[in-house]
Amino acid sequence: MFAPHLTPGGFDEFVEKVIPILQERKVFRRDYASSTLRGNLALPEAWQPVAKAV
Repeated sequence: MFAPHLTPGGFDEFVEKVIPILQERKVFRRDYASSTLRGNLALPEAWQPVAKAV
């Protein structure tokens, strides 16, 4: 778990150094099927409220 307020800059270092290693080992994805989190989690389309007629 990262606590940015306790380790300023630590997240950037993690992303730059650890993520590429995990991607090499095929533990962390490089490409995603969808451009949204909802799509990548295979969730249904977001519910949109219908405007009420006045």
